[in-house]
Amino acid sequence: MLTPQWLDQLRSKTTLSALVGRSVRLQKAGREYKACCPFHDEKSPSFYVNDDKGFYHCFGCGAHGDAIRWMTDHQGLAFMDAVKDLAAEAGMDIPAPDPRAAKAAQKRDTLHDVTGAAQEWFRSRLAAPEGDQARAYLATRGFNARTLERFGFGFAPDDRQALKQALGSRFPEAMLVEAGLRIEVEERDTYDRFRGRLMLPIEDARGRVIAFGGRILSKEKTKAPKYLNSPDTPLFDKGRTLYNLHRAAPAARQSGRMIVVEGYMDVIALAAAGIEECVAPLGTALTEHQIEMLWRQVETPTLCFDGDAAGQRAAMRAVTRALPLLRPAHSLRIVRLPEGLDPDDLLKSKGRKAMEDLLGEAKGLVDVLWETERDAQPLATPEDKAGLKARLMAHVDAIQDPDIASLYRRELSERYSEFAFPRRENRWQPGGPNRQSGGQKWQPRGKWNGRPAPAPSLPESIERLRRALEGGSRDALSAAVLAGLMRRPELVPRHAEALARTPGLDSRFAALIECCHALDTLETGALATILTGNGLEVPGTAEYSGLRFGFLAPDADAQHAAEELAQAIELLVERPVLEAALAEATSRHETEFSDETWAEQQRLLKRKLEFDNRLRQMATRHASSS
Repeated sequence: MLTPQWLDQLRSKTTLSALVGRSVRLQKAGREYKACCPFHDEKSPSFYVNDDKGFYHCFGCGAHGDAIRWMTDHQGLAFMDAVKDLAAEAGMDIPAPDPRAAKAAQKRDTLHDVTGAAQEWFRSRLAAPEGDQARAYLATRGFNARTLERFGFGFAPDDRQALKQALGSRFPEAMLVEAGLRIEVEERDTYDRFRGRLMLPIEDARGRVIAFGGRILSKEKTKAPKYLNSPDTPLFDKGRTLYNLHRAAPAARQSGRMIVVEGYMDVIALAAAGIEECVAPLGTALTEHQIEMLWRQVETPTLCFDGDAAGQRAAMRAVTRALPLLRPAHSLRIVRLPEGLDPDDLLKSKGRKAMEDLLGEAKGLVDVLWETERDAQPLATPEDKAGLKARLMAHVDAIQDPDIASLYRRELSERYSEFAFPRRENRWQPGGPNRQSGGQKWQPRGKWNGRPAPAPSLPESIERLRRALEGGSRDALSAAVLAGLMRRPELVPRHAEALARTPGLDSRFAALIECCHALDTLETGALATILTGNGLEVPGTAEYSGLRFGFLAPDADAQHAAEELAQAIELLVERPVLEAALAEATSRHETEFSDETWAEQQRLLKRKLEFDNRLRQMATRHASSS
């Protein structure tokens, strides 16, 4: 008899990627392998093989299985023939089958047959007299007959052997265990997993039953979990499955949105109210694979969480899982329900419109990230505020796409600056001569712009910055951006934080940023006086004569100039990050010299060429249009 333990041993001795790789060209993708799916036509890879878990999965068509299933579904072998081939390669002897196992193999029954038969049986039990309690519970939820039929509600009797007695003549014990319907424990009798529960089938992307979820009905069983799902099986991997996807996907293509809720009862409540494009994870936090599955349906799915502390933690887990995966036009939106309410409660108390209104208020990832971290801890001291900044930047560092990371860094830095450095009263005043340098030094004296001079300013900080950064790099792009900020000083606060975090910049940027934090109103003349008075040169046209940026034109439109200056600053901020990554990739390739390191170096070289082209186009746009 082929026991589940023996089959597990066979799978563990089979390297799935090597088996699949004989007929499919696999590419290494982190700890997995990817390829175009062999089960359906596609142009981009959505088929993944994971040796650690021993499963393959296609996010496009939902094909999923282990080594044995690969041999039956792809190679076309009967179950026992597949087992024999794999066992021969693994050097394992096949146990002598008993008559029942041989009969099952001849019929070529699959686990889909098992789960399909179990679903029909569960549904029949709901309609039987023993399903009275389950039907009474469903009546309290207000689901109509169409909803009950569509979602396939059933009932599992409170009997340890009921399912075995119903299906044991068709399927061997091993298959019932492998399908997750029975539990096998050493030195004890095997027994049904689901007992005394309202049952729901869990289907794959093709609508085939692959697993089950059960809700406890008896209030006396306080130690039993309220909801119980099937374990991972060759058919079912909870981290790669979204409940109701096969129904929600067509609805999402029409509405352009996909809603993710916390549980399958929430999905059903929303569908019953007419909101059909809803899915749910199955007892775990949203995984990277599930996020990718969602993005195959819509570019920005909406995650709907309860408004309590647990819901907030779930939202942040989803955010941190999504950040490394972000790519252009693909993100998540998040909405939180009023505390103490789930979707069903909200629908019953306020109706569908209230739910639609709430979904319309969903926030983007950057908003959730900022608000959650800002409110996570008290921010009474400078150390507290520095901790907030560190947490925010740690999230930004997790974003792998450099363009998105740069934009998140800029957005969060601006919000942090407005929060941590509120505008202070002007402390910079024109003073008398600086006897040590012979230049102009800033001192608190008289009035400045009609306002009385408050306490002494911090001219020493500029001097300290000048000495510390005196050797900073200077180039045409830096000089052009400096000149642009000097001409439009009102834009300095907007970009100060992003520039402050950029390594190796011209030392004059530090002076502008320090002035930004100390002055209420920045003026071109004042900035020029501060620079020259502290031994720093005002950028001249000779420094950037090769660049013809539009924001440097005397007659440039103010709004257009601000937008183009922002683009130039993005290039300035991105450049050291890109150059450092390219240098690291080149060094790694020279050391390891593998296909993976070569591909990464080439990717970054391509990005460097794109960067240079963007700079060239910006720097010549004004010249060509004038």
